Amino acid sequence: MADGIFKALLFVFAATAFAMAEVARGQRVPCYFVFGDSVFDNGNNNALNTSAKVNHSPYGVDFARGPTGRFSNGRNIPDFIAELMRFSDYIPPFTGASPEQAHIGLNYASGGGGLREDTSQHLGERISFGKQIKSHREMIMKANVPQEKLKKCLYTINIGSNDYLNNYFMPPPYMTSRRYSVDQYADSLIRSYRSDLKSLYVLGARKVAVFGVSRLGCTPRMIASHGGGNGCAAEVNNAVIPFNKNLKALVYEFNRNYADAKFTYVDIFTGQTPLAYIALGFKVRDKSCCTVKPGEELCATNEPVCPIRRWYVYWDNVHSTEAANMVVAKAAYAGLIAFPYSISLLAL
Repeated sequence: MADGIFKALLFVFAATAFAMAEVARGQRVPCYFVFGDSVFDNGNNNALNTSAKVNHSPYGVDFARGPTGRFSNGRNIPDFIAELMRFSDYIPPFTGASPEQAHIGLNYASGGGGLREDTSQHLGERISFGKQIKSHREMIMKANVPQEKLKKCLYTINIGSNDYLNNYFMPPPYMTSRRYSVDQYADSLIRSYRSDLKSLYVLGARKVAVFGVSRLGCTPRMIASHGGGNGCAAEVNNAVIPFNKNLKALVYEFNRNYADAKFTYVDIFTGQTPLAYIALGFKVRDKSCCTVKPGEELCATNEPVCPIRRWYVYWDNVHSTEAANMVVAKAAYAGLIAFPYSISLLAL
C-alpha cells in the first residue's frame, strides 16, 4: 500500500511539473472564482466584525506579503490552484476589489461561512455560501462579464465544515444536533447545497470543483473537545461521512442533468490517513504548529511557532499548513482525489 502511495505522489508531482512547463500556452482559464470558508478565505474577513480574523502574525509567516487574512502560515489551496492554472497573481478577495476584477476572478470565501445562515453566529459577522453567490451575481453584473466567458471560468467551492464544527457539534443556542439525526442533517445541508449550485449554474458556472469535508474529528480542536485528547473523534468523523457521500452523489446528479457542464468532487477525507501522511513526510498530524491558548483554535498573536512547518499537518487547531494545502491542491489538480474529473481536465 505504501508503494502505491509513493507511485501516486510521483504521478502528482510529475503531472504538476509537466503542467508548469507549458508556460507558452499561458493562463488555462479566462477567470477563476473561489467560494467557501476559512480554508479558502484570503482576506474577506479582515473588514468584518468577527473573531474569525487572522490578519496578524504569525499567520502569513511564510507568505511573501505577510499576514493577509489567509488561515495558514503561507499559501492556501486556491493560491496553489491559481499557480497551476498559470494566473500571473493570486485571486484577490472580493471585499475592496473593483468590479472589473470580475473579468479575471474573485475570492468570496469567508472564515466561519457555512451552508446554513446561523452557522458560526457566535463568532460574529461571516458570509454564508448563499450570500457569497449573491455578491458574485452583483460583481459580474456590475462588470458586465459576458455569459460565454463565465462558462469558461473555473469555480472551486469548499463549504460545509463550519456547519459541523460551529453548529452541529456546538452547545446551545445551536440546536441542530437535537433536531436532526446525523443523516437528516446531512440531507438538509445537501438540499441547501443543491439550491446554491443551481444558482451558480444559472450565473454561468460550468467548470466546478466542490471539495468535500475533511476528517474534522482529527483536527487538534476536535481531538481535545470530542476525542478525549487521545486521538481522532470518531463521532465527528462519522457524522461527516453521509454529507460527503451525498455531496459526491450531488456532483454526479448535476453532471447527468446539465450536459453542458463539468462538476467534480474533491475527496479530502479518504486520503487523510496516518500512512498517507507518513509517506508525504508529515511527522506531526495531531498538534498545531503555532501557539494556541487553551480553549482557543486560532494562533496567539506574535507567539512562537514550530521551526519546521513542513512536518506539520495543522497550522492552528483547525487549519492546515501551507505544506498540507499544497498536497491537496496538486492531488486535486492531477485527479488523484477528484472524481470524475481532475481540476486540470475542468480547464479544457
